[in-house]
Amino acid sequence: MQKLAKLFALAAVLALSLLHEHSFGQRIIYSDPEKDDNRRLNFEIIGRVGGNFLVFKNNRARSWISVMDEEMQVTNKEELGYLPNPDKTINVDFFAYPEHSWMIFQYERKNVVYCVAAKLDKLGKRMGELIELDTTHIGFTSDNRLYAVAGSEDKRKIALVKINTRDRGLYRMSTLLFNEQMDLIKKYEHFIPMEDRNVQLGDIELDNEGSLVMTRFQRTFNDNISNAALLYLKPGVDTLVSYPLSIDGNWLDNLRLKIDNYNKRYILTSLFSRERRAGIDGCYFLIYHKPTASPQVEQLYTFSDQLRQEAKGNATTKTAFNDYFIRHLISRRDGGLLIGSESYYTTSRANTWNRWDYLYGSPFWGMNNFYVSPYSNRMWWGSVPRNQQAVRFHADNVLLQSFSPTGQLEWSQVISKSQFDDETDDLLSFQLMNTGGELHVLYNQQERRDKLLSDIVIRADGQAARNPALKNLDNGHQFMPARGKQVSSRIMIIPTVYRGYICFAKVEYN
Repeated sequence: MQKLAKLFALAAVLALSLLHEHSFGQRIIYSDPEKDDNRRLNFEIIGRVGGNFLVFKNNRARSWISVMDEEMQVTNKEELGYLPNPDKTINVDFFAYPEHSWMIFQYERKNVVYCVAAKLDKLGKRMGELIELDTTHIGFTSDNRLYAVAGSEDKRKIALVKINTRDRGLYRMSTLLFNEQMDLIKKYEHFIPMEDRNVQLGDIELDNEGSLVMTRFQRTFNDNISNAALLYLKPGVDTLVSYPLSIDGNWLDNLRLKIDNYNKRYILTSLFSRERRAGIDGCYFLIYHKPTASPQVEQLYTFSDQLRQEAKGNATTKTAFNDYFIRHLISRRDGGLLIGSESYYTTSRANTWNRWDYLYGSPFWGMNNFYVSPYSNRMWWGSVPRNQQAVRFHADNVLLQSFSPTGQLEWSQVISKSQFDDETDDLLSFQLMNTGGELHVLYNQQERRDKLLSDIVIRADGQAARNPALKNLDNGHQFMPARGKQVSSRIMIIPTVYRGYICFAKVEYN
């Protein structure tokens, strides 16, 4: 009887362990390589539409949408013959809905820039006629990157923004606000004062109420930011609401903007230095309450010596954060926020890199060009070397910090990693998967000659643990986690490289 009882107990423990692994495990399914999906492929993951996964692809003069089912099998390839040739197409943006998606593209023809919308079904087929949203005549030498496209978090509003910079001291911003059916809600104009030639506009976002939100800052060449302001424009209101940042003589690095629609707040953050072109001392963040038009929290948080010791990697304690850049900004429903940063740098025999000169291009290349859609950086434009010199890209430790609604630090977590690659950073960096109760930090870890996807689980209290239940890791597939996109609460689509072809993997959390 005792032996039988022990057998029953062992079976129960085994069943519970299997149940736990099944409940918290992951499943990875790969798409098959296709002959047109070579390394010259340009792509964007559109999202999940009608139970299918849609990916926009472009290879030279051909553009199409690849449709994959739940098992990542390609069920349809929809050729986009109505899309102009790539040399005429300026930008393409996608907005995915449960049963359809909108493709908004811009192109130039005979000194006229057109902005056009196409409604696509779950098979990538066009529904109805093309919708011409706006046109603009430009001069022969003018920049044709005119429009920025922004969508609200609830997907009920889409804004088309055009900025006339002819008067360097007073920009004229024209906005077309559409609903989810692409019906025009409102057309209005605002004027944005630009006091100095070194003043720039940053990210452009749209909140659920239809207000445009952006940043304005002064930066000399690629130097630090000496002053900045948060701007938001209300539809139908002629005045511009501007809040100047209180940085008290400190210097900001790169502003990141996040809209907290649930609490009606705008969150702005940046790394900061106490001296110009000096080392990074900490993190600045602003939590601005829209209904009261006032800041709830605005502070400079200084990194402690203990945190510097944990995060320094190959640097010294003093220079621990000099190579860090903010990658992610996540708001919580309780009003708190999470900031994710990463150590990123390049090495070369010919030059010495620093964060101000960006000798090989900023890690946020294009982000501060207000002519370009704030969503355009989602598209991957092939593995093309950024310069003619031998460059090695590095992506090292990750820092995650959680702050309370009042701005108090709740916890910090440093994830140690060391990544490098030559000529390209496609396989480097990390991605965050938010499943509600926990965060998954996905990145490649070198295992002998292979780069295998690693999953670090961050729980609500900041405790970290390596997830051993990652199933079906195929050694032939090399993941590009930073290019991945979360398409539902439990699914992320991550592009991979397989024998020189671009494939896509569905990482599904049970």
